[in-house]
Amino acid sequence: MKYKKIVQGKFLKRINRFVAHVEIDGEFHVVHVKNTGRCKELLTDNATVYLEESDNPNRKTQYDLVAVEKGKLLINMDSQAPNKVVGEWLEKHCPWGEAKRIKPEYTHGDSRFDFYIETQEQKILLEVKGVTLERDGVVLFPDAPTERGIKHLYGLINAKKEGYLTAVFFVIQMQGVKYFTPNRETHPKFAEALVEAAKAGVEILAYDCKVWEDGFEINNKVDICL
Repeated sequence: MKYKKIVQGKFLKRINRFVAHVEIDGEFHVVHVKNTGRCKELLTDNATVYLEESDNPNRKTQYDLVAVEKGKLLINMDSQAPNKVVGEWLEKHCPWGEAKRIKPEYTHGDSRFDFYIETQEQKILLEVKGVTLERDGVVLFPDAPTERGIKHLYGLINAKKEGYLTAVFFVIQMQGVKYFTPNRETHPKFAEALVEAAKAGVEILAYDCKVWEDGFEINNKVDICL
């Protein structure tokens, strides 16, 4: 996945979930934050950030904040990007065999899942979760309580009982991490639901990503500790 035009800036302040102040080439800008999570460990004073410049002259904000440097890590924090990179990845690297059909945003029961996939032998429901929270090389999800995430897990469990192959894909939006684990401190019920899903046969996948200032792509499988 590639962005069109990226500029570097310096993070100043987050106003709310959607808006931040950034300095670009010595000038003050109000920018859109493409992640509504807390991201407190990422958006720190004077952090180097990367922004996509919009080509729409009618937008209220000219830039979207999409990536940030955290120490030696470059982290993509665009919450819309994981679905895009997984879609690209499935076209060439579907782990369940050649994909005959890939349909994004698929409704099953009372849940909408990120992908419905058909191979020669399987019907698959896949939910994608972007991961940006890192502590000493360990990556965690979620960074804030997510009742929606729990609902998706139980939806996958139910679909598994109906004969679907079901999976949740944690896209780690950085490279060079030790392992992935659910964030029990922030949302213990999500961690419990993830363990229950794994026991019920829902596949749990976690991959890190190669990240550049202007894009990123799925890289290697990462160890999972439930």
